[in-house]
Amino acid sequence: MRSLWDDKEAAGFKGDIAQRVYTSRLLGREPALVLHGGGNTSVKIERANLFGEPERLLMVKGSGWDLATIEAPGFAPVRMDHLLKLAALPRLSDPQMAAELRVATVDPAAPAPSVESILHAILPFKFVDHTHADALLSLTNTPHGVEHVREAFGERVVIIPYVMPGFDLARVCAERFPRERTGKTVGMVLMCHGLFTWGENARTAYERMIALVGRAERYLRAREAWTYPVSRKWRAPKTLRLDLANLRREISGAAGGPMIVATNSDPIFIDFARRKDIAALSQQGPATPDHILRTKQRPMLGRDVAKFVAEYRRYFETYAPAAKQKLTMLDAAPRIALDPEFGLATVGKTAAEAAIAADIYRHTVDVLSRAAALDQWRALPTKDLFEVEYWDLEQAKLRRQGAPPRFAGEVALITGGASGIGAACVETFLKQGAAVVALDLSAKVKELSPHPAYLGLVCDVTDAQALRDALEAAVRRFGGLDMLVLNAGVFPSSRTIGAMDSEEWERTMRVNLDANLLLLREAHPLLQLAPAGARVVVIASKNVPAPGPGASAYSASKAALTQLARVAALEWGGEGIRVNILHPNAVFDTALWTDEVLAKRAKNYGLSVDEYKRNNVLRTEVRSRDVAALTAEMCGPSFAKTTGAQVPIDGGNERVI
Repeated sequence: MRSLWDDKEAAGFKGDIAQRVYTSRLLGREPALVLHGGGNTSVKIERANLFGEPERLLMVKGSGWDLATIEAPGFAPVRMDHLLKLAALPRLSDPQMAAELRVATVDPAAPAPSVESILHAILPFKFVDHTHADALLSLTNTPHGVEHVREAFGERVVIIPYVMPGFDLARVCAERFPRERTGKTVGMVLMCHGLFTWGENARTAYERMIALVGRAERYLRAREAWTYPVSRKWRAPKTLRLDLANLRREISGAAGGPMIVATNSDPIFIDFARRKDIAALSQQGPATPDHILRTKQRPMLGRDVAKFVAEYRRYFETYAPAAKQKLTMLDAAPRIALDPEFGLATVGKTAAEAAIAADIYRHTVDVLSRAAALDQWRALPTKDLFEVEYWDLEQAKLRRQGAPPRFAGEVALITGGASGIGAACVETFLKQGAAVVALDLSAKVKELSPHPAYLGLVCDVTDAQALRDALEAAVRRFGGLDMLVLNAGVFPSSRTIGAMDSEEWERTMRVNLDANLLLLREAHPLLQLAPAGARVVVIASKNVPAPGPGASAYSASKAALTQLARVAALEWGGEGIRVNILHPNAVFDTALWTDEVLAKRAKNYGLSVDEYKRNNVLRTEVRSRDVAALTAEMCGPSFAKTTGAQVPIDGGNERVI
């Protein structure tokens, strides 16, 4: 662990709050210190209130902010006098504490203060940092944790036994810290939880944190417990998509709604799953209480669907018998599965949740493996884990959450996703909560979105093996397939039938028709396993009901695709798979329509470009986002009882009408 402090960079952060922002971000840059909203920091300031009176405030990290990206508004200003009075109370429930913290916050628009605000307030230092350092947890979460901490740090830290975060922890620290602190003390270790450091300036607090974590790392290295062997010979099976899609279907059925199941076949996870002591090592609990709220309980071992789902059902039957509560109580169910073949699987209501669980468990593997090499891994007792998992504050937060987006937990695959209608569909489905896989020949598809729920794959849709590989990658990333948008296509140059080139005809048919047959065939087994019933939307064309001269290859290919979709609707309806068709026309914000082409076409009709774009019954322009919106609607509940439909989206075309 090394300091990331940079004098030139730090000089751009003027004032105490700005310095607090800077070093908080430095802590957040290091995943071995904090992950995904974990850890918290504070600074004590004084400023005048509305009446001109000096007022002491604790600026403490607020709920919902991540240290890696925090800004000044991410720190909640809380009255110090109120916090110190709360610390002196003999008892205070956590819901009462949360209410009092909100009362003491001087800005009603500020985020909710950290539940550890009272603890930050009682430490008599200007800047206070708190992390869940991996190296520290490898020392504390062992049978001889206190001895390891004392040997590693000496008098540099005060050791506080484990107490659940909240008011009780603040009270214990208020009693013990002043009594046990010495002139050498620069930190405080919370057993099985984390590390506090402080200073009169931001740099001192930060570099003390780095120095203490560095001592923990050196302690582990000196005892040959820092690195652990990882075999690179393990390889996940080449084909897992049907097994994983079936697992996801069963988990979703137990949870009462579609779920994301993401896998990671890094050799680190496969090797960890194959340890001889894996049952004892993995089944005790998470590395820190902060992690239990993100990964939830112990990982399941093996790919045994029945056992995994039985564990889900046990949670739901015990804690949430009402079906409407299932998705809320999913936060109490296991999020992790370990398997000696595929490695790690993580479960979430969204792709982001599953990704967070995977990130945290990657660090958990380090912590557990190092603790086992040093001594013996020992997590918190079940009683303490249960108290954190069903913490009043956590349950209250879950109750405050609004309804999830309509495609939460579902996976959409979109072909031709790099531009035009396909790119608009990617954006629309992501906004509505879906995990999205986009295929395109263009490498732009890989960079279309930074969203954790997005996977862009370069793929030639006319290549059957490339499609199979893409489906495998999609399922390993998100667990299955619920929605399929067949959008990829080509529009060849205008030619009369007499001038039609056979090669061009065959290419058009291969892309617009044959490729879609391949994808429908390969995707069908996955669509059958969609937890809420699968949906397919085919982007066809106005040329199907109203073809035009010079477009024989395009018109014939889209007409044949429409017939293929109608047959699929007939064949798959009994499986709960609905297949519907859209017929767009004159969608000009696509790669096919350059400014030059538009100007030429408009001139041919004696119209301005704007008039040409609106040359339909409704005199309206049809954009890619309009087609994407209707595509998403066809996958939603409004079309739940519709299949085989052909819907125009063309502003009204006289020949179609």
